[in-house]
Amino acid sequence: MSEDPLKTLSDLASDAHARIQATHQHINPVIEVRRGMRDAGIPADVMTIDCLRTRRRITLILHDEQPGVLLYQFVTIEDEVGNDFQQMVLGEMTASMLFDWVEEYFG
Repeated sequence: MSEDPLKTLSDLASDAHARIQATHQHINPVIEVRRGMRDAGIPADVMTIDCLRTRRRITLILHDEQPGVLLYQFVTIEDEVGNDFQQMVLGEMTASMLFDWVEEYFG
């Protein structure tokens, strides 16, 4: 695994995105890495995966104070971010898991 957790997550998301586009053209997720939390002084990187058609969002957060942990939640674009994050070990995240999440939540 890469030394840079954001690069690792970005690579997984990129792989999942390519698979989604190949199998589900109607989903067309939009993936964005956001600097807002860092700009606000919170030591964390945020990645969002949006489906503009369903207005749903998967939010993924890598917090510097929780190395090796991926925080995530399923919300709507309107809700932006809620308080209830689930967490998992980043090393357990795979492109296939992201693909499944996107397929199930946005499909």
